[in-house]
Amino acid sequence: MRQIIYVSTLRHGVVPDTAGIVASARRRNAEHRLTSMLFFDGRRFLQALEGEAKAVEATFARIAADPRHHALIQLSDRRIDRREFGTEGLAYRAPLQADLAAMARMAVLAAHSGPAEQAGFASFAAPLVRAA
Repeated sequence: MRQIIYVSTLRHGVVPDTAGIVASARRRNAEHRLTSMLFFDGRRFLQALEGEAKAVEATFARIAADPRHHALIQLSDRRIDRREFGTEGLAYRAPLQADLAAMARMAVLAAHSGPAEQAGFASFAAPLVRAA
């Protein structure tokens, strides 16, 4: 299996339909047997995608091409033996529902990336951790 973790920024002027994004992602993830953890703070997305390599690659490529966001930074891309973020098709957390265990796991994985990626993760995670 493969796991990709990324952070991206909502484009200026885009008003996201969070409920629609979550519903669509849950449907697609179920179709492709993917699991994921998604955090959205109103401006940035942080997501871990897990599943069979081809399905993860195709989903990540579709996400990267989505014009609603930009500045996509891949924090981690690695092979995994088992799912690390649960069995839910898409676990979604809003800022005040931050799952600190999942956030801590993403921090560990981001720590193995470069300085720019670590800074991107830190700028996303710090407000969520303070709010929890």
